[in-house]
Amino acid sequence: MTEQTAQSEVVFNLEKIYIKDSSLEVPDAPQVFLDGNSPEVGVQLGISHRQISAEHSLYEVVLAITVTAKHADKTVFLAEAHQAGLFRISGMPESELPKVLEIAGPNVLLPFARQAVNNLVESGGFPQLLVNPINFEALYQQKQSAASQAVAH
Repeated sequence: MTEQTAQSEVVFNLEKIYIKDSSLEVPDAPQVFLDGNSPEVGVQLGISHRQISAEHSLYEVVLAITVTAKHADKTVFLAEAHQAGLFRISGMPESELPKVLEIAGPNVLLPFARQAVNNLVESGGFPQLLVNPINFEALYQQKQSAASQAVAH
């Protein structure tokens, strides 16, 4: 007789995707279009997540992308998009949940966030802006290493 262990099925479903917040600022328009200077572009990321419903195993993950374009000390434009997704996650070991929320969730959201930022920038009269691919697993590992070092000191 073989012993059977009851294993719950792992569920990772995207239930809804939406823009939670977006903005574009072009402080020196229209003068900025007359200068013809190529700005230096910087990209910053933020990931946040929270449980929406324990009963329904729903989590919200938000990937925030902020793009700042500067020339000299002047801001040419500032574009920001908070791309969010509602995920149904169940059957996952509790120890694995942070990885799923900070790696798998943002990986699903990234293409949508890239499109949202590009649309903002193009609507502002600037050339296409492509956000480079992001290794969320490496970012998670860096975060964990930094947290371990902070505890050790």
